[in-house]
Amino acid sequence: MFRQYLTRLIAALTLAACTPAFADPAGEPPHSPLDQAAAAAQAAQIEGPTRVPLGEQATLDLPQGYAFIPQAEAQALMHAMGNMTGPGFYGLILGDAMSGFVSVSFNPAGYVKDDDAREWNAQELLQNLKDGTEAANEDRRARGIPEFEVVGWVEKPAYEATTHRLVWSAELRDKVVNPEHPAAGVNYNTYQLGREGYISMNLVSDLNNVEAAKPRARQLLTALQFNEGKRYADFDASTDKVAAYGLAALVGGVAAKKLGLLAVIGAFLAKFGKLGLLAAAGGLVGLKKLLGRKPA
Repeated sequence: MFRQYLTRLIAALTLAACTPAFADPAGEPPHSPLDQAAAAAQAAQIEGPTRVPLGEQATLDLPQGYAFIPQAEAQALMHAMGNMTGPGFYGLILGDAMSGFVSVSFNPAGYVKDDDAREWNAQELLQNLKDGTEAANEDRRARGIPEFEVVGWVEKPAYEATTHRLVWSAELRDKVVNPEHPAAGVNYNTYQLGREGYISMNLVSDLNNVEAAKPRARQLLTALQFNEGKRYADFDASTDKVAAYGLAALVGGVAAKKLGLLAVIGAFLAKFGKLGLLAAAGGLVGLKKLLGRKPA
């Protein structure tokens, strides 16, 4: 069933690029870098239930109904859509019943102190996120990428001190709204803190589907476990690096920078007139709208 989902995803990507999705009847290989990257992603997918290693840091017990695209193939797919990935990028997760898909990354920031979570003010965190997003718009403007803004919380930041997990979600929208694609984008962000940094699992969806997607995103978060020696509780203050920022930064400035990364995908797809950019989530949200369509 998932293979059919990924096939439709590839077809949607190819529609956006106005290129054939698959090899022709003569068996010739796909032409464009996007075609090749999408075909490689399909071939490399790892279907659940299975345990997926995430570098030397952690493992993910991938549930049934989900598939993981490994780092090399996922990175090639992201690059083919115009989106750069960092050295800590692990791969992508897709699901049969999940709107959008999840980007999995590790940030070796060091041990992130979580004591500031006790004094969080949701309104102040939201303003910090808005300010950081506005500052990042300068770079988007220079690169010709549509600017976006944070509208408000979809889910206020919540941190579980016993499991060292952080969850929050914000509604995003283009500053210049395309009337043909007025739906708001949503990043549903989940984090697991570790000894040497943190793993982020960011679901990109839309406002209409995020409520249904929340339990699935949380399911994936609980399926993630740091390896022995890499856990938050394994921190050694005498030897280990401490992050230059606290937990609140994962909702503020650091988060605002990451929100902008996925905007490049939306700009790529919008360029071909198949769909509009839905804030930072534009490309991925738009793909879901195309999944049921067949190539022309």
